[in-house]
Amino acid sequence: MCQPTSAHPNPCNFLWRTRLSALATLPWAGDNATVNGRWTTTRNETLLNIPATETDLCFLPAVTQRELLRQKQISARELLAACLARIEAVNPDLNAIVTMDADDAMCQAGEADDQLARGEPVGPLHGLVIAHKDLLATKGMRTTQGSLLHKDDVPTEDAAIAVRMREAGAVRLGKTNVPEMGAGSHTFNPVFGPTRNPYNRGRTVGGSSGGAGAALASGMVSLADGSDLGGSLRNPASFTNVVGLRSAVGRITRAPVTTGWTSMSVLGAMGRTVADTALLQSVLAGFDPDDPNSLPGDGSEFAAIAGEQPAPNLKGVRVGWSRNLDSLPVETAVTEVLERAGRSALESLGADIRDLEPNLDLAEECFRPLRAWEMAQKNGDLYRQDPDQLSANVRVNTEWGLDLTATDVHAAFTARTTLYRQFLGLFDDIDILALPTVQLPPFPVEWHYPHVVAGEEQADYLGWMRSCWYISATGFPCISMPCGFTPEGLPLGIQFVGRPLDEAGLLRFALAFEHANPAWQRHPDVKVPLS
Repeated sequence: MCQPTSAHPNPCNFLWRTRLSALATLPWAGDNATVNGRWTTTRNETLLNIPATETDLCFLPAVTQRELLRQKQISARELLAACLARIEAVNPDLNAIVTMDADDAMCQAGEADDQLARGEPVGPLHGLVIAHKDLLATKGMRTTQGSLLHKDDVPTEDAAIAVRMREAGAVRLGKTNVPEMGAGSHTFNPVFGPTRNPYNRGRTVGGSSGGAGAALASGMVSLADGSDLGGSLRNPASFTNVVGLRSAVGRITRAPVTTGWTSMSVLGAMGRTVADTALLQSVLAGFDPDDPNSLPGDGSEFAAIAGEQPAPNLKGVRVGWSRNLDSLPVETAVTEVLERAGRSALESLGADIRDLEPNLDLAEECFRPLRAWEMAQKNGDLYRQDPDQLSANVRVNTEWGLDLTATDVHAAFTARTTLYRQFLGLFDDIDILALPTVQLPPFPVEWHYPHVVAGEEQADYLGWMRSCWYISATGFPCISMPCGFTPEGLPLGIQFVGRPLDEAGLLRFALAFEHANPAWQRHPDVKVPLS
């Protein structure tokens, strides 16, 4: 429980609906002046323009919000109040944040303000507002996994990355929506229902980090974490016009883990911009002895990227350009956006673009059985108790996993190793692979999944996601970032794949692309009036 602070003697009862139009009651407001309708500071510090409205403040990149906080041009409570006002205005329609503790968040923000006022050292996420994916264990805050079986679960310990974010100074606000038990790339479940796309309420946000993508895109939070087995960071990033980075296995700790050696799943960072994503990555990355796959490092290379200027050009960088990974069905709307807004941006940067269609069919032989095997490990006991208590997606995959033999699993690992070697060979001739993140634009939210893509029937709910999980199977780091919009105004991302373990190089490439193609600046047309 938060304790009273000198700046706010009763923080847990602080009225969180405070508006920026009444900042005179908050710390530092007395030293501020209004210039041309915008807040600025009179201190002997580098001046930054502060947005005149809550909405403007909420849509700023997290790295900019951080500078405003550090220069005391806004307080952590002001930022949180703006985010809460944003949530109040748009979350009832979007359903992105499904659990929230505003009082405790305001306590945290008050403590952050006091810490800064005392001149104490602060962490890299100091005062920034975050929400955790509802698959991640959060001490004292329910973690439902979108499942009726877990709807009342309240963990007694935090997952390791939740601890890292808290220790870095982030203000934990709540949890973001997911598909049931994280299965699938469309965010709906029997506990909270579907999450809707900020750019079109009738469309999906993807998944499984769909609530995180929608919360970021609509300005509810500064940063958000997610996870990715078959595309769960990248798919929602594409559908909501934000950035999602899938790192190499082991780059970000998954502790506490029960099967720490074999999983293809990773935890990861999402942000509105590449710099924001690098900032969160710098906190999440780093060696953790509690995760047997954990890689050495301290995340400092990502912190540096968060403050870097983009490269002025990409001359000499060899980019493999794939429209469909040789044979995947990709709808024309996707191809047109990537050609118009993606390839043209790379050309303007002077990249050496090489048309390339790698065949990744071996992903079918390894990803599907290994994913089913993981689901059987996680849900096998529940299935044996009563299969009907699991959703159809989870049940079918768990059944398959339980039926796998040791020979089947060995064959899947062998196929994945062969796929890795084949994919590595591509990088003899390229430095980055560019391809669609998704195979179609955001589809109607009422669908369970698209049964037809580009005229081709999909065998199951995994079929339409292959442009993501084919890459997952390789183990190479990859990122989805904003690329452009369909004529109907639906966002689409582009996926870049880097060399093994080279997330830093991938982020620097993405930073240059983002500078040439600032599609992230097109926010959803949702207004929050000042009151």
